[in-house]
Amino acid sequence: MKIGVLGAGQLGRMLALAGYPLANRFTFLDTTGHPSVGIGDVMIDTDQRHLDSFLASVDLVTYEFEHLPVSLVQAIEAERPVYPSSEAIRVCQNRAEEKALFDRLSIPTPAYRLVESAEALEAAARELGTPVVAKSVTEGYDGKGQAVLRDPTDAAEAWQRINHPRLIVESFVDFVREVSIIAVRGQDGQVVFYPMAENVHVDGILRYSLAPMPDLDEAVQHCADGYIRALLDELDYVGVLTLELFQCADGSLLANEMAPRVHNSGHWTMDGAVTSQFENHLRAIQGLPLGDTEALAPTCMVNVIGREPDSAEVLAIKHAHLHRYDKSERAGRKLGHINLVADNHAELLDKVRACAALVPDAPEVRFSFERG
Repeated sequence: MKIGVLGAGQLGRMLALAGYPLANRFTFLDTTGHPSVGIGDVMIDTDQRHLDSFLASVDLVTYEFEHLPVSLVQAIEAERPVYPSSEAIRVCQNRAEEKALFDRLSIPTPAYRLVESAEALEAAARELGTPVVAKSVTEGYDGKGQAVLRDPTDAAEAWQRINHPRLIVESFVDFVREVSIIAVRGQDGQVVFYPMAENVHVDGILRYSLAPMPDLDEAVQHCADGYIRALLDELDYVGVLTLELFQCADGSLLANEMAPRVHNSGHWTMDGAVTSQFENHLRAIQGLPLGDTEALAPTCMVNVIGREPDSAEVLAIKHAHLHRYDKSERAGRKLGHINLVADNHAELLDKVRACAALVPDAPEVRFSFERG
């Protein structure tokens, strides 16, 4: 099958690598003018003049990046099947719409307010109680378009710095850890769930994801499965969906945000699960049976940001799998990731710390289940 992908970055690259064994062919539509996929056929279309050529070369369309004009996705949808749908992308790229959906489905979230001025931001900070985090309603990702207010009087400066006409203001959550649940829904409504991962972020950028978690209560996994299933069914979703959550001390979960695509926190599945998130996404959108999501062994993903480590040193670690994105080095840029697999969590943590020592600027390794 000929698959079109909106976006031409590393997620599209990994989709293609998973799809070639299925005899898929890929055409990427890049609207930025800076594709990095380095694989398949790439059409650069910054002015939307080559859409007809793109559509003529594909059987169906998916996307690796949700910050796309909804009108573009709808126009494509009128000509070719698009999975996930334009409705999914419309909701997921707007935090106000996303929170309204969570509320409608009784999925708990941190307390929040929507504001449209610096004065309203200050009032919301006073009402919710500082600290709060203010985020642009659209276009923000990887820590961009947001600010933390430690005092309501920080509102004017935060409003100016974010520079967006509408913000969502969220109260801080006293959480034990950040987690994510990834699920896949097929065209026939079948849903499969991956084990939840614990995620470690620094400055809004994911640095480590570990799955399965050794101390996760089965009831918590079941709760997360229920939340994401409700979202999948409500949106009549096809493909991989990711839901990021905060887990509180009592085990309860609060939804942070969702992503309508394969996700950084699911990269561990490439080497640590029976079927990767990328293969399962492709199976779903083609109407194929979904693959087994069972974890093969404790696995941790280490993101490579800004500068790359020495490949030989990384690969000298037993059961280390290096995935490079063939990008030039630049501060804050995702250049690759390393998946580490071990027989048990103690061995895995030793490997992660050894690996982190090789990765430039890697933060300290610390997971919630560690003691002492």
